[in-house]
Amino acid sequence: MRLFYLFTIIFFFMSCKMDNSGFQNYNKERIDLSGWWIYGEGYHSFMDEETLDEFGLQFLNEDSVEIIDLYLSVTEMEYFPMETKISGYKKSEIFMVDDFEITYIVGCDEQ
Repeated sequence: MRLFYLFTIIFFFMSCKMDNSGFQNYNKERIDLSGWWIYGEGYHSFMDEETLDEFGLQFLNEDSVEIIDLYLSVTEMEYFPMETKISGYKKSEIFMVDDFEITYIVGCDEQ
């Protein structure tokens, strides 16, 4: 009977397929960028100020609702660019954000 349970467990683990498709095609080197973070209609994007490349953003360590609340509380509207420094990993046209810092809000007076 124990042998049956052992084979059942082994079969179960061997039949499980680990899905790592989300992490197979990205640059594993951590990258730091400066540019503009823009949020609108459920989509986060980022434009690098040096190359003017545009990326979709995926926040690895943040809750998606809290990120949207943060963006809207700072900018008070969608599609308002925030100058931001981000760190993370590139995966084709997606940038997976590990850490970020808001450095300036376009249109706000510096005092």
